[in-house]
Amino acid sequence: MSRQYNFSAGPAALPEDVLRQAQAEMLEWSGAHASVMEISHRGKEFIALAEAAECDLRELLDVPSGYKVLFLQGGATQHFAQIPLNFARREQSVDYVLTGDWSEKAAKEAKPLAKVRIAASSAATNYDRIPPRVEWDLDRDAAYLHITPNETIRGVEFHEIPDAGGVPLIGDVSSTILSRPLDVSRYAMLYAGAQKNIGPSGLVVAIVRDDLLERCPKDIPKILSYAEHAAQGSMLNTPNTWGWYLAGLVFKWVKAQGGVAAMAERNRAKAELLYGYIDASGWYRNPVEKSARSWMNVPFTLPREELDAPFLKESEQAGLLALKGHRAVGGMRASIYNAMPLEGVQALVDFMKDFARRNG
Repeated sequence: MSRQYNFSAGPAALPEDVLRQAQAEMLEWSGAHASVMEISHRGKEFIALAEAAECDLRELLDVPSGYKVLFLQGGATQHFAQIPLNFARREQSVDYVLTGDWSEKAAKEAKPLAKVRIAASSAATNYDRIPPRVEWDLDRDAAYLHITPNETIRGVEFHEIPDAGGVPLIGDVSSTILSRPLDVSRYAMLYAGAQKNIGPSGLVVAIVRDDLLERCPKDIPKILSYAEHAAQGSMLNTPNTWGWYLAGLVFKWVKAQGGVAAMAERNRAKAELLYGYIDASGWYRNPVEKSARSWMNVPFTLPREELDAPFLKESEQAGLLALKGHRAVGGMRASIYNAMPLEGVQALVDFMKDFARRNG
């Protein structure tokens, strides 16, 4: 086997221990005499698996009572539209803070369904920072305020949960969930595509406060209603059973590592190692203000664009995968989610040093 360090932004690396367990259980899972992908989602075996996964996630994030935990489908992008469909009327304003490409997309998808207001934006500085909270123009009557706590493409992150001005706060935590402790009680809803820190693509985890679920209209299709999914225990239709199973394994893995507090210590160390070298190198550059740098996604550029292709070719030969930056911004990007060990980041830094020495 030639498994290498995978810096992909998503679908991202999964913990090797999880993959090995899934491999061992592929043909026959937990005495069911069949694969977990082959058994009924309504059977007692899978129901027990689903309940355990929810219990573990509630424990990891200390989810308060009064919140439903949902295991859904569609990717986070579907929920950009599903959120205003459920929680706002067409004539009602909804506030969005734009800090990168994904918050832009979320606001765009909401426009046909509600009156979108841009409460704050850092587009003018090419999304290199979080707009200062004192500059936000919030509507006290808005149905909700939406933020993207971590922008995967540009590597910008909220390091504090902002004051929502008394309206429900909704956050797309796809690329930051489980990376550190999270005060769920500050949010009315959190949602996350699984393919960063939870599991494979095709699964979405949502944590929704009960009073927000009461807003869901009765005249939308049931399959798009969060309230209907909550009432059916995320079993309104056949769920992504394989994704749910793998998510449960990841939750147990995080618990075995010491929980989200332990993951925070590791992730801080990884980020400090990589940013520390970039800043000290005088050769590589990160475009994000230091106060808003992401722990999970680290974009960086080389001094000359013509060096990008050889950097990518040589890094892959060195066992460092998926370092090409997003097509919207170019350059490089290292995504260092929970499954990336410190040794992988050190290997990247060592390669970067050598490449700079040879090409500087």
